[in-house]
Amino acid sequence: MIKLVYCRLAYFYKFKIKNMAMSNNLSTAIKQICEEKNLSMEAVIGAIEAALAAAYRKEFGTKDQNIKVVFNADNGQTAVFDVKIVMENVDLEEQEKALEKIKERREAGEEISEEEEIKKFNPRTDIMISEAQQKNPDYKIGDVIETKLAVPEEYGRMAAQTAKQVIVQRLREAERDHIFNAYKNKEGELVLGTIQRREGRRFIVNLGQANGILLPEEQIRNERYNIGSRLNFYIVQVRMGGKGPEIVLSRTHPEIVKELFATEVPEVASGAVEIKSIAREAGSRSKIAVVATEDNIDPVGSCVGQKGARVQTVINELGGEKIDIIEWDEDLKNFITNSLSPAEIESIDIKKKEKTASVKVKEDQLSLAIGRQGQNVRLAAKLTGWKIDIVSNAINDKISNTDDKKDDKKNKEEKVEEETEKVEVKEDKKKIKKAKTDDEKEKAKKEKTAKTKTKSTSSKKSSDSK
Repeated sequence: MIKLVYCRLAYFYKFKIKNMAMSNNLSTAIKQICEEKNLSMEAVIGAIEAALAAAYRKEFGTKDQNIKVVFNADNGQTAVFDVKIVMENVDLEEQEKALEKIKERREAGEEISEEEEIKKFNPRTDIMISEAQQKNPDYKIGDVIETKLAVPEEYGRMAAQTAKQVIVQRLREAERDHIFNAYKNKEGELVLGTIQRREGRRFIVNLGQANGILLPEEQIRNERYNIGSRLNFYIVQVRMGGKGPEIVLSRTHPEIVKELFATEVPEVASGAVEIKSIAREAGSRSKIAVVATEDNIDPVGSCVGQKGARVQTVINELGGEKIDIIEWDEDLKNFITNSLSPAEIESIDIKKKEKTASVKVKEDQLSLAIGRQGQNVRLAAKLTGWKIDIVSNAINDKISNTDDKKDDKKNKEEKVEEETEKVEVKEDKKKIKKAKTDDEKEKAKKEKTAKTKTKSTSSKKSSDSK
């Protein structure tokens, strides 16, 4: 029987088992299943026992009968048991009446406490204490009695089919559990994957043993995900879905920068250099603050590498995203100064209660401190965890890292005004140029006319002389 079941299972999974029909020892075959599907021996044996129990129950027993099968993998022999639990003696008629009353109370909307609940006696799974003690006086309430049943030579074709289906289901469940547990332990780590296919706006990534999901919000803007391309992904979350484990991947998570540096920089991997904080705008720019935990180590230099080789590898992995590496400092003023690099800072006024820093810069450093579209000050604020206001004497005003959104409309209006002024200046220049051209033409015309008259007069005089 077990050979028939396993051969069907082997065909289903397309396993290649040699001399299966001639072998009485199934241990090797089962071990091959374990290796192929990366499962434990206990999981496969448990699936086979559950399958045989279901087959026996369907062919020879009843639907709610508690059947237990013990399978010996070495010789293929099976032992079948009818399992019952010892219960107190019950008057079945009285129990039926009590159950009916509870049912009526529940239908009337009354809540039934656990103490009032009655477990209905089931002769297929339960045995009364009086009957059990006739077999063995030592039995007591709650004991489990296993009665060995005869094992037919053949369970039958339907039983074999049932067994195969249960084995397939159990193996799939065991495989899903194995994948879930394996990748659950990898949350917060990097994993190398291959873009397999596109489903709407999301991508399915082949991770080897399982597939991951790259959702739209976890994709870097303007990054191309070509089928077959291999990339590093950050495992954000592993959850159990309706169809099995769902491994949520990310290319935008700030921690992917940290993990990439840990891969490329031995000092980061060993802990000699610690990445204290990360601020990232995926696909555009990142800032990381690093500090040395050991003496005689340059944390920034370690991350940059010789001729920038280490940081360039990370930049290439992130599709050209710019990365600023600054040194973390316990002194807040120094840390904020470093975070606004490459701008040079004149002074910093700290307001601890509001957690705000007013940073004063020279006029020629203002654009560097703010950055393009406010990116530099915005990333510095994220990196330090403080609100940063940029102050300049030249404009006698301050610009905050939170002002860029509020002033978008104002900036647009100012830009329109500037463009309008440029157009007006161009038009004025054209008019002036045209005016000059017209004057020159008029002057040239007059000169030409004058020359013509002079020539005509000379010719007339010459004729008169003759």
